[in-house]
Order: sequence, then structure tokens, then C-alpha cells
Amino acid sequence: MVVGPPCKVLLFSEGDMIKRAPTPGGVAAAADRIAGLVIHTPLLPFTWRGQTIWVKAECLQTGGAFKLRGATNRLLQLTPEERRCGVVAFSSGNHAQGVAIAAQRLGIAATIIMPSDAPSVKKDGTRAAGARVVEYDRATGDREAIGAQLVAESGATLVPPFDDPHIIEGQGSVGVEIANQMVELAGGRPQLVILPCGGGGLAAGTTLALPDADIVVVEPEGWDDMGHSIARGEPVPVADPFAPTLCDALQTRQVSPLTLQVVRDRHARALAVSDAEVSAAVAFAARKLRLVVEPGGAAALAALLAGKIGMLPERTVIVLSGGNVDPLLYAEIIRSHAAEVIE
Repeated sequence: MVVGPPCKVLLFSEGDMIKRAPTPGGVAAAADRIAGLVIHTPLLPFTWRGQTIWVKAECLQTGGAFKLRGATNRLLQLTPEERRCGVVAFSSGNHAQGVAIAAQRLGIAATIIMPSDAPSVKKDGTRAAGARVVEYDRATGDREAIGAQLVAESGATLVPPFDDPHIIEGQGSVGVEIANQMVELAGGRPQLVILPCGGGGLAAGTTLALPDADIVVVEPEGWDDMGHSIARGEPVPVADPFAPTLCDALQTRQVSPLTLQVVRDRHARALAVSDAEVSAAVAFAARKLRLVVEPGGAAALAALLAGKIGMLPERTVIVLSGGNVDPLLYAEIIRSHAAEVIE
């Protein structure tokens, strides 16, 4: 076995790095770069109160979520030396699996920092893709600090879930696909796109890809930091004590200035949904669309079903962003809504 030279250990933190802003050109380049490495997920129609609504089913993406897109775009741009030294990421589950899968495909060692209360299906999926999982207590631990320590010890490259222009641009490939599919299937580009929001990577990337569409981002109640940040014009952290939510994928304590700047510049609107509304959306997706969607992935659909969007233009798209749901929780949600009439 040939052993290379020791990896170079950086003496500054990831937060000290000056990040460029993501761009529409970067989104287009990312879509081309990752083509063939991600699934071109379907755009599916359904009728809601007499109107056709389109659903971008990212829950069918490899790894169960859109996160593979940004992770693949980021890892493809690592230098040979960076690839040899591996990557570190932190995530409650979907970014974890995206990084793990992309790293495995490229022969890169990956260490993923995950909360100990993350759904087992997400931790198991991350390990199955060959990554090492380091667990921490979500309530008392600091995943950024743990990540910085691991990077300092190993010389690995940190791959954050949303605070990186390459990640944002990779997620924007969702919007590139939506535009092309809507022209083909609905006769024109989307006029309104509704999507879930945690750290804002998907929202920012999609906004850059679809400059002519209105954007609505949807967060869980109590974790609606993007909405508060848009209103104030600067990142606003989630208030402690943290509210319980079924949307583990959207529990981001503070959005990134990178993602906030993009969605705020485009005057995106932000809404919040309750656990009850999200549960109803998960059940609706199962019975009406025949899709398995996790609570966080169904947040945008929840806002529609709860009547929170308002007037819908002719070409409206909802992004279902993830399908990695705990089986017992999923069964309970479906059971509790079994008697409801689906419109």
C-alpha cells in the first residue's frame, strides 16, 4: 500500500474563509457538471381544487433527497490532494447521505457529524454509503465546533450543508430541471415555486435558476428563522428553548448570509407550518401522489393544503424535497389520517 504525504492542516476556521456569492451562471455550470450523477426526478401533476399543481419529486432522488446535487457539485471540484485527505460534513441526515454517497462514488473518505436523535433510517443510510458517523447531542453540542476540530486534526475539507456557493449552485439544478420540465409539460416556465427551507440552500439555488418565478419558502413553526431573517435583513437565530418539530431535516438554528442574501434580494415570501399541517401533507402525498415523503420534505405541500399560499398562478410547482422518514412515525401519520377524505 502506497501512503501519501500527511494532509495539510489548515490553521484557520471555515468561518474565516471569504466566500463568493453563488450565481446563475454557477447554477447552470453545476447542472451540467453533475448531469449523469443525479436522477432527473419527475415532475408530477395533481389536481387541487380544480387546478393543476405540479410536484417536483426530489424524494425520489438517490439518497432520498435533493442534497446529493450540492454534495456532488462540491466534491467534484476538490483537488486531488483534497480528495486524498477526505471530507467532513455535519447534518441531521439528508446532507449526510448526499455527502456520503458522493464521496463513496469518488473514492473519498467521509466523516459525518450527526445528532444522536436523528432518525435511524438516516444514520443507517449514511453508514451504508461508507461514511464514518460521529454523533453529538443536538441540544447541548455544537456541530460546527466538532467539525472544525475534525478538520484541524485531519486536514480534511469541510462540506457544509448550505453555507457554500458550490453547494447552493448544485441544489439549484432542481430549478434548472423544473424550468425545462414545465416548458415541456405545461407550456411555459413556472410562475410560482413553493419549497421547504432549512438553511436555505435549495431556496437560494432554485431562486437563482428561476429568476422569473415567485418563490415561497416554508419552514416549521418555531424554526422559521429564514422568515425572521428576511424581515430583519440579517440572520436571526432560532430562539432557545427550541420548539419540538417533526421536521428534523429543517432544524437549522441560523441561516447563512449567503442564502439569505439571495432569497431576500428576490423578495421571496416565507411561511411557517405546524406539525399537524405537515402530517396531513405526508398523508396526502401517500394517498394522492403515491409518494413517501418525510415531514420536512412535505412542508411546502403542507402550506398549500392549509390554504396559506393565497392566489395560485396557472403554473405552480411544489418541491417535495425528501423521503427519508422513520418507518414507525410514517405508519403512525398514515394511520392517524386514514379516515380523512382526500380532495
